[in-house]
Amino acid sequence: MSTATTSPSPTSTGSGAEATSTRSAWALVAQRELSVRLRDKTFIGSTLLSLVILVAVFGFQAWNANKEVTYDLAVTTQSQQMGESIVAAAPDIDDKVTIELVEVDDARAAEAAVMDESADAWLHPTDDGWELVGRSEVSSGLRDIATETVSSTVLAANAQQAGTDVATLQQGTAVTTDILDGDAEQQGIAKAVGFGMAILFYMSAVIFGMYLAMSVTEEKQSRIVEIIATSIPLRHLLFGKLIAAVVLAVAQLLLYAAVAVIGVSFTDWGDMLPSFTSGLAWFVVFFIAGFTLIAALYAVAGALASRQEDIQSTSMPVTMLLMFMFFGAMFATGRLAEVLAWIPPFSAVLQPMRLVSGESQWWHALISLGILAAVTVGVILVAERIYRRALMQTGGKLTYKEAWNAEL
Repeated sequence: MSTATTSPSPTSTGSGAEATSTRSAWALVAQRELSVRLRDKTFIGSTLLSLVILVAVFGFQAWNANKEVTYDLAVTTQSQQMGESIVAAAPDIDDKVTIELVEVDDARAAEAAVMDESADAWLHPTDDGWELVGRSEVSSGLRDIATETVSSTVLAANAQQAGTDVATLQQGTAVTTDILDGDAEQQGIAKAVGFGMAILFYMSAVIFGMYLAMSVTEEKQSRIVEIIATSIPLRHLLFGKLIAAVVLAVAQLLLYAAVAVIGVSFTDWGDMLPSFTSGLAWFVVFFIAGFTLIAALYAVAGALASRQEDIQSTSMPVTMLLMFMFFGAMFATGRLAEVLAWIPPFSAVLQPMRLVSGESQWWHALISLGILAAVTVGVILVAERIYRRALMQTGGKLTYKEAWNAEL
């Protein structure tokens, strides 16, 4: 930073420089960090690659959901009638699937048709029903249509032989599902959205957190920080770096979320967007508080290290915390999930998930967010003390206790 390298001397930390730093030093640090990061080809490339992958995934899903498929079904005289029933029923079951019959003379000819791929499958009767034979597999689309058609056709025939109708035979056989806590449809949405939330939080925290730690260690290892310290308070250096990391992470998150929402609108989930859009908004707010907490810990990890090679060990506690958060969000259920949703930093992911599923109310989210914000402030205050003391110690890798007790 030019403001650091042009300071008069290490002892000129008095009125002029100090007054300037207390007003805008953190902003200058944040501006520089943002400028450097936004010009970083690796960061730009990884962001663009992630966007391309995201667009490709939703593009494939939209294309796959709307494409029309034709299956060739081999039949003999024994399966001709059932095959015709399947052809007639296909449009009603799935209007994007067409089935065409391939008439063959016998079982050997049917197997040959399947092996040379002139037929996708061969339908034939067995002692206890019907069988679809494919070369290496039977397409799920063809299998589902054949299964439903054969079941309804055979059931109708059996009902006629018994002198009754299908409705009478099926009476009392329907099985439905419901849940007592929350809405069934929202529960399914919450699982999918929650998985995406946890992945985004984990990836953002690791990527931006490690970059922040490496940046801190690089300045310490090169001793540039000693020059910077003559011009601005070290707490402003920390705050500027944290603000830049949060801005970049949130901007990237919003970019991915916008692409995801647009992509979902072209899938079968498009009609469900209003159900979880508010949950995504809450997630962004919780993400800001939770990510700031994690970023502060990564900054401390960078300050504790004396070389880039030390970062892996100094950041291990933070990485483990992130893993616990991730797996907690994925696998915690029942009372455990309800408790963790109130405990920072787990609440940064679990509380928005519970909002989407209908298990939490908006006022629960406000209280939980207040707790998370308070803990984040506390962590930043502790991190600031350790950061300032550890950053000026160049004798080797420090422990948390050594950094806490170190002299400025």
